Amino acid sequence: MDTLLPTATTTEEHQRAARIAVLPIGSHEQHGPYLPPATDTLIAATIAGELAATHPVRLLPALPISCSQEHADWPGTVSISARTLDAFVRDVAASLPGIAGLVLVNGHGGNHVLGNTVQESANLALFRSPLDWARAHEAAGVLTHPDEDMHAGERETSILLRAHPGLVRPETGVIGRPSPGRILHRIPDAVQPVQARGSG
Repeated sequence: MDTLLPTATTTEEHQRAARIAVLPIGSHEQHGPYLPPATDTLIAATIAGELAATHPVRLLPALPISCSQEHADWPGTVSISARTLDAFVRDVAASLPGIAGLVLVNGHGGNHVLGNTVQESANLALFRSPLDWARAHEAAGVLTHPDEDMHAGERETSILLRAHPGLVRPETGVIGRPSPGRILHRIPDAVQPVQARGSG
């Protein structure tokens, strides 16, 4: 994906006639000395872009700030409340005429409220569960166990090295390793069941 923002015109969206929309949700928080604070947003937008490239969905712009209170003591971190994130997602979902379902591509593990938001709605789905990541880890041959690769580790570093290599600061000692598309190529396959549920 050449850009982090959707570039389809209104005419192109009309012709696509998508019934499912995809909303990437990231964060702006510390990710160590080698990854930028926007890492979760970049990953969510990259995954959503890969989904849009392989499925007839409407790609929405990423939400770059979410619930990062657990990182509040680190410079560069910006947060919103869980209440604000919940309201934002519900407002976006309500503003999409002709869209039967909204898939949230969550790039930040601290957005726990999204589980409740999705549970209380008939037309929302949440993508990336621990099972999604475990399957992607296995398929890509990632060395670090998913339970030990929670933040700024091999997974996030590998995805950024593939999708946005200029944003990784190798001079600081990168702990991740490049995964040449293997994780990203497995993620669209894993989301097909989510898309099917969201369109019903």
